[in-house]
Amino acid sequence: MSSKQNTRRAMPDVASEPHTDHAGALDWVGMDEIEMPVMLAGADTPVQRLSARVAAFVNLNSADARGIHMSRLYLHVDRNLSTEPLTPASLRRLLRDFLDSHEGLSDQAMLRVRFDHLVRRGALASEHSGWRSYPVEITARMDGAGFAVELGVEVQYSSTCPASAALARQLIQERFASDFASDTSCGREAVWAWLGSTQGIVATPHGQRSAAKVRVKLAPGFEFPIVDLIDLVENALQTPVQTAVKREDEQAFALRNGQNLMFCEDAARRIQRALDADERIADFWLRASHYESLHPHDAIAVATKGVVGGYGADCA
Repeated sequence: MSSKQNTRRAMPDVASEPHTDHAGALDWVGMDEIEMPVMLAGADTPVQRLSARVAAFVNLNSADARGIHMSRLYLHVDRNLSTEPLTPASLRRLLRDFLDSHEGLSDQAMLRVRFDHLVRRGALASEHSGWRSYPVEITARMDGAGFAVELGVEVQYSSTCPASAALARQLIQERFASDFASDTSCGREAVWAWLGSTQGIVATPHGQRSAAKVRVKLAPGFEFPIVDLIDLVENALQTPVQTAVKREDEQAFALRNGQNLMFCEDAARRIQRALDADERIADFWLRASHYESLHPHDAIAVATKGVVGGYGADCA
């Protein structure tokens, strides 16, 4: 008898047996870190296949049931995610399959998909370009209240401290007054040369790599605007980290940082305004984290859209 024929025999199913000794409903039961390819279809790009990590869960509403059918969740995930592009509609069907296959056991379902999305980015000034990898997380839920889907991205950027910039300017002014104390008629050429010297830039403001985490709930009828959401955040901040960098690109980046001095509060408000103006976004939560170079602790600002019953202003 072949192994496939052997599996057709009646086999024990312990999970389906009543478990009255320790009865009780469970909020979520399922699997995390499932290795799975996902397919993304962009508006102007061909379908991409990406490596993802998937979490699949249902609640265990039946207090006497010992467990759920985890293999059914896995097979539904495999059948759906590896064969059709990731869309709100496809996730709705997948969660419906979760619940239909657990009829009598579950009335809530959840799926979370995490992957890195590669985007080609042009340099600021030169003709070069390079790849940026953006962490993406998509979460979908289905329960008695209906279906909801959330899109999350993370963007890294540079932030130069406004207070540090002001203090650096003061030191430069003081050095200028000291170096030209005896020259009451300093000419343009002398000042020009001084500004280009190490004496002229006696102090520089501190800056740091920073990160903006954004979670949005999409209005009905919209697909996943992953690159659009990344662009929206980067355009609001103006100082996203770069890929290929020649000297002219580094100089352009220095100029952008000097013209976009930001506390974490400034960064959060910039992103807040941009998200608030996008009709595709029904609700949002954002966190701007500045990984300070001045001290070992981080500066954090959090904002939400403020929708009644929407995202809470948690710091995590």
